[in-house]
Amino acid sequence: MPNFIPLTTYRKYPENEMKERVLSFYEEVRRRRTVRQFSDRAVPREIIEHAVLAAGTAPNGANIQPWHFVVITNAAIKRQIRVAAEKEEHDFYTRRATPEWLEDLAILGTDENKPFLETAPYLIAIFEESYRVLPDGSHRKNYYVSESTGIATGILITALHHAGLATLTHTPSPMGFLNDIVKRPKNEKPFLILVVGFPAENATVPDIHKKELNEITSFI
Repeated sequence: MPNFIPLTTYRKYPENEMKERVLSFYEEVRRRRTVRQFSDRAVPREIIEHAVLAAGTAPNGANIQPWHFVVITNAAIKRQIRVAAEKEEHDFYTRRATPEWLEDLAILGTDENKPFLETAPYLIAIFEESYRVLPDGSHRKNYYVSESTGIATGILITALHHAGLATLTHTPSPMGFLNDIVKRPKNEKPFLILVVGFPAENATVPDIHKKELNEITSFI
């Protein structure tokens, strides 16, 4: 039988305060920008630890928590990741990407060169756990793995932004090389690499804009 306990963590706010809180949150997260030019300035590990703990609060299928976060600071490992990622990116930009895809990417100014993978103080390799390995060696399926890991990643990005850090979601494809480099088991699949640190003093971002409410929402 399931065991239930009283809900003691919920906080009730007056309606006016609710409106103020959600507007304040929106104003903060709308400042978030993806950064590709990072400083090598050190970031206290405690900040990363608490951001990952925040990510671990994400809702997920059957409370299996099917994710793993590998936090990388080792320069040699970051170099390995950069070399492997740039190999896949070169193949993407020169052979696999369609003309339409490259046209859509043009406004971001991206290419196969990824120096941020070495410059930023932290890389967080995020893995989704497809199945569990039980003590007897048998396998048991996990549920809503990509959805759960995606929600956790969103919380992680928001927590790091809230702390005053910049991030970049990097998804070289395929990413199987990550398992070998950071020694994760085969039941875990790379979800993305999150680049974390302070933006460079001269950092720039593309002049792009988010869609308006009426473009992304239907009230029925």
